[in-house]
Amino acid sequence: MIYIIIILVLALAVLLYIQHPKFGRLPSGKRLQKIRESANYYKSEFQNLSPTPALAEEASYRKVFYEFFFKKNKRSKPAAILPSIKTDLHTLNNDENVLVWFGHSSYFLQADGKRFLVDPVFSGSASPIEATTRAFKGSDIYTAEDIPEIDCLFITHDHWDHLDYETVVKLKPKIKKIITGLGTGAHLERWGFDAAVISELDWQDSVTISEGFVVHIMPARHFSGRWLKRNGTLWVSVVLKTPSFNLYLGGDSGYDSHFKTIGETFGPFDLAILECGQYNEYWKYIHMMPEETVQAATDLKAQRLLPVHWAKFSLALHAWDEPVKRVTAEAEKKQIPLLTPMIGEKVKLDNTQQEFSHWWEIM
Repeated sequence: MIYIIIILVLALAVLLYIQHPKFGRLPSGKRLQKIRESANYYKSEFQNLSPTPALAEEASYRKVFYEFFFKKNKRSKPAAILPSIKTDLHTLNNDENVLVWFGHSSYFLQADGKRFLVDPVFSGSASPIEATTRAFKGSDIYTAEDIPEIDCLFITHDHWDHLDYETVVKLKPKIKKIITGLGTGAHLERWGFDAAVISELDWQDSVTISEGFVVHIMPARHFSGRWLKRNGTLWVSVVLKTPSFNLYLGGDSGYDSHFKTIGETFGPFDLAILECGQYNEYWKYIHMMPEETVQAATDLKAQRLLPVHWAKFSLALHAWDEPVKRVTAEAEKKQIPLLTPMIGEKVKLDNTQQEFSHWWEIM
């Protein structure tokens, strides 16, 4: 009887906890109807272009959980504070074309006078339980207060390490427009965003932000969901065309043929921003290995590659700096120019000769 009571109390506690706004809201009504009309939605969920199991054939959740908790690399987190440069985004000249990386998959873009923000996470955590999955020391130097007014916010998907409740709520007064995948607006509207500023798009949809600024929503090979329900919202990559630049914002993705298709349709790209971390053979279909990141950049016909999805959170079994070491070695082999800025360091979009240090080697 005591055990039954304990189980009931715990179940009630969990039920109450997931009512918190940060868990968002599942699509319903007209939004759900629009989702059901998508060619990418069937069997009651969004589907990847290629069959994409969550785990590889040789893996099991039991095995993954065991290794995550008991066999994680001893260097999964940096031993020291990460070096960084704090660029003041409020004082940027309007004619500067720059990118500033905040660690993991969060970054700021200013191109041809417009300001963009991608998947910002400034809360210090990539989990619904704030005490877990904490940001590395030194990686969380930016806050919502450091962000200027944003012309367009891109949310590639609704995972906790890409769509951060605390961050976007604080940024709300600064956001003029949001572009994201189908269904993700349900979360944002629950958090108080006006539906008029949200554009929820399907793969292959396009939208013009203003003259000379066009966004094409493209596929990625991943999944979505903030709680038990998976794939009720769409994960996306983004082609961003400005008057001077052609950029590819990759979001999260396993390697697949969509990179080559996008490269043939929209390339070449001045810069491709692609994930290179949080990988493992056990989940190789939903996150690229670093060598595949370089191949994806080649497929996209990218002139330069910025590897992201590392240096802030430990979400896999590898050492914290293994992704950048592997992607650097492969980029040198394939002769792909690689951008490896410190967190907060300016990347000059119109300076193709800009060089960066191997700052992780001094850690």
